[in-house]
Amino acid sequence: MNKISILTLGMLAAVLALAGCGSGPSVSARPEPATTAKSGGYYLDDGPEAQPPANLDAVPDAVPRDEPLHRFANRTYAVLGNTYTPQVERRAHSEEGLASWYGRHFHGKKTASGEVYDMYAMTAAHPTLPIPSYARVTALDNGKSVVVRINDRGPFHSKRVIDLSYTAAHKLGYLKRGSTRVRVESLDPAAYDAQGEALQEGIYLQVGAFSHADNAQQLLTRLTRALDLDTDRTRVVLKGALHRVQLGPYPGDDAAQADRARVRERLDLNAVLVRRD
Repeated sequence: MNKISILTLGMLAAVLALAGCGSGPSVSARPEPATTAKSGGYYLDDGPEAQPPANLDAVPDAVPRDEPLHRFANRTYAVLGNTYTPQVERRAHSEEGLASWYGRHFHGKKTASGEVYDMYAMTAAHPTLPIPSYARVTALDNGKSVVVRINDRGPFHSKRVIDLSYTAAHKLGYLKRGSTRVRVESLDPAAYDAQGEALQEGIYLQVGAFSHADNAQQLLTRLTRALDLDTDRTRVVLKGALHRVQLGPYPGDDAAQADRARVRERLDLNAVLVRRD
């Protein structure tokens, strides 16, 4: 069993044991956010750079795509006395809890995937979601959401469930507070349409994607009955080899999010908001 080192912050110094053999990447154990009256809450000795870029709102969300799982980053590992077993296949995952963020102290250093951490990219650290994978993170206090690429491990403290990059936290509006309650939902690249393929311009919800048309039609029928939808607001869009079940178009984000909540409540399914310009 190889030993891998972690970054030392403040009084924290530990050596982590990565279960399994091989040259696994380092896993960073980050301490609880330190709070200052001037700058808000963030990690001890961490925080924003003196002059962050001015156009962070224009940074696009991560676009889910099918990628092979990392050879080492999804092995069982131990941090601070706790053992974590990452998912080794992509499957539906949803949880709520605290999200924090990490910044300049880690900027330019390697993540658990071996990639260099860029605090201005749309990435995140999660204890067990596959590396790489994608997740939609929604701030529960304001409804804002972002799509991030999971390429690192953490957080390992308190009740925090995910660590976002500086830019992702900025777009959710909690930089100064240091943390906020969020919903984390995994995304299936095969069912996520970044271009918002549909019959006309507008805002849509995509509820699923199937290789067989019959399966798509069955879901469409369930949605129509459960939500009492007009048939002109439901459709199956064929793109490539996939039949994508879509609802809409909607007049705005609020109406789409309302139906997204109904889909989750009544059918226990996650719908993805897509736009076609």
